[in-house]
Amino acid sequence: MLAARLLLHGQMKWTTPIVSALLLGPSALAADHKQLRVPILVYHRFNPAASGPTTITTTNFQSHLNFLAENGYRVIRLRELVDFLLGHAPAPPPRSVVMTVDDGHRSVYTEMLPLVQKARISVTLFIYPSAISHASYALTWPELRELTASGLFDVQSHTFWHPNFKIERRRLDPRKYQEFVTFQLTQSKATLERMLGCRVDLLAWPFGIYDDELIQMAAHSGYVAAFTIERRAVRESDSIMALPRFLIEGSMDRRAFEHMLQAAEKP
Repeated sequence: MLAARLLLHGQMKWTTPIVSALLLGPSALAADHKQLRVPILVYHRFNPAASGPTTITTTNFQSHLNFLAENGYRVIRLRELVDFLLGHAPAPPPRSVVMTVDDGHRSVYTEMLPLVQKARISVTLFIYPSAISHASYALTWPELRELTASGLFDVQSHTFWHPNFKIERRRLDPRKYQEFVTFQLTQSKATLERMLGCRVDLLAWPFGIYDDELIQMAAHSGYVAAFTIERRAVRESDSIMALPRFLIEGSMDRRAFEHMLQAAEKP
């Protein structure tokens, strides 16, 4: 009956495996969920010309967007995936992809924004606010507000100034280290929420560094999910505080992008 109602309401975009699971009952749908593979992509900088290992050319980025649109991928909001993993939302549709950008480089505004507006996709920015309106390479607060006002960008935390927690653990005694981590986690969240009026409860680990202690401190600071740079797709069995992402290198053209996504779909 559920499948029939979905089809009657015109939701013909559902793929055959999902409809089949609905027709076969809850156990089949649950089995399909266990095969969930959602790649989270993480970009950093954008530029018309190649200029560094994490700077992707606008031509290559446009080729990524073209490939996604031409091959049935759907760019979903990161929040949509997190809500599913927390048990608060339905499973994302097949061939879902999430797009994120770390650090808050100004090229997000000057180079990425026009392409995102044209494609009408959702992007999550992981920001360390100490740089905003201060560092010459960084976005400004008015630019961040414009991005969030577009409805296409969500802003979340990348700690306050992007420290290397391994170095800080060696440098500081245990009490000072805990104080330092707590400051990085809470100050970033509080600043972004105050300056942008948004809910900040997602965290990208700087340099992908995390451990059990850091996870506990992040959860205590109000974060409900956190993200690494481990190169594989998100599975339903993954730790919500250490979800993997694919780091997109500056040299990744359309062919390499295609190969990456094909590999991500494999068990």
